[in-house]
Amino acid sequence: MNINDLEKIVRQNIKNTDQEFKRVFHGRGNFYEDFNYLTIDSIDKILFIVLFEQLEQIKEKELFEMIRKVFDDVKHDTLVLQRRYLDKSPCEVLEGSLKENNIAIENNIKYKISFTNKNIGFFPDMKIGHKYISQNAKNKNVLNLFSYTCAFSLNASKAGAKNIVNVDMAKGALTIGRENHHINEFNTSNVHFMPYNILKSWNRIKKQGPYDIIIIDPPSFQKGSFAASKDYVKIIKRLDALASENCIVLSALNAPELDSGFIKNIFEEFAPSFKFVKRLGNLDTFPSNNEEKSLKNLIFKKGI
Repeated sequence: MNINDLEKIVRQNIKNTDQEFKRVFHGRGNFYEDFNYLTIDSIDKILFIVLFEQLEQIKEKELFEMIRKVFDDVKHDTLVLQRRYLDKSPCEVLEGSLKENNIAIENNIKYKISFTNKNIGFFPDMKIGHKYISQNAKNKNVLNLFSYTCAFSLNASKAGAKNIVNVDMAKGALTIGRENHHINEFNTSNVHFMPYNILKSWNRIKKQGPYDIIIIDPPSFQKGSFAASKDYVKIIKRLDALASENCIVLSALNAPELDSGFIKNIFEEFAPSFKFVKRLGNLDTFPSNNEEKSLKNLIFKKGI
């Protein structure tokens, strides 16, 4: 695959973009091996380029000549580059300018994003998982573990959940999560934001239970606080104490080195009352040459 092939893919995928967040090119799944260092997103009128490795000068020049050529032909008015391979992953505005407050839209829900952080505050590959919660959360008591900026909570709120508990040790992320509810004009009287280390706060979390839906969406590795390979099991062991009689669990994992069998085996051994129902599909805009190395969203249900 060469730069001309890449241009054709980008032009084809960018054709029908609108305000909705769309991944225009996804190289991270190694489906396009020659460009596995690159992602391109359409965020309303922002074209957002992320480089995950440093390129040779000639290669980078060729890439950005192509991107600027496409940018000149589309309706986007701002071009932003992030060099993710650098420690602080700074963003550069290459064309146009950013607003003071920038928003991503997914399924008509608004998410506050920031180009000053390594993660902009929104994970678009989880769109199908978010939709699943929006279809099942009405009148339910929802526990959102590792909530980050509360995307699952927003979808549960929109669906009419009875009660929602968001838990994440990052206070700043929860603050943005609260703001996300406000910009969507969602009532937060039944939404709780708990800035706790989940593995040390089970008694506090349990007080709001039992839960009808439990969402487990941890980082694969967060230094000093969570490593999926050894800590995921600690959460699964607690499920029976947290769950209602017919509780649904969305168990997510985005660690390439751990497959879906890793999660299924933990449930079978430590939470046998929960039965595997299905694995949610991934977006076509996030192609991968090995689905077990991509995002895994597994649904389990108690009482079946």
